[in-house]
Amino acid sequence: MNTVLVIALILAMAATLFALIRGIIAFLQASKEQLNAPDDGPSASSLKQNKMMMNRILFQAAAIIIVAILLLMKGNG
Repeated sequence: MNTVLVIALILAMAATLFALIRGIIAFLQASKEQLNAPDDGPSASSLKQNKMMMNRILFQAAAIIIVAILLLMKGNG
């Protein structure tokens, strides 16, 4: 069981890193014109940034939950 949780933890951490990098790339691709554009609602770049950062938070939460489960299992074992 520990092996499965450790593999899941590594996958969650990798997914977190991937989402973080994708969010940063989307942020860097936002051009100055998009930032100074009239307020027509969020741009496609802004929506992508928001989606990637939300994914990062979800993957981080999954990793934290897995670590908590591992710690509980170690304390009971």
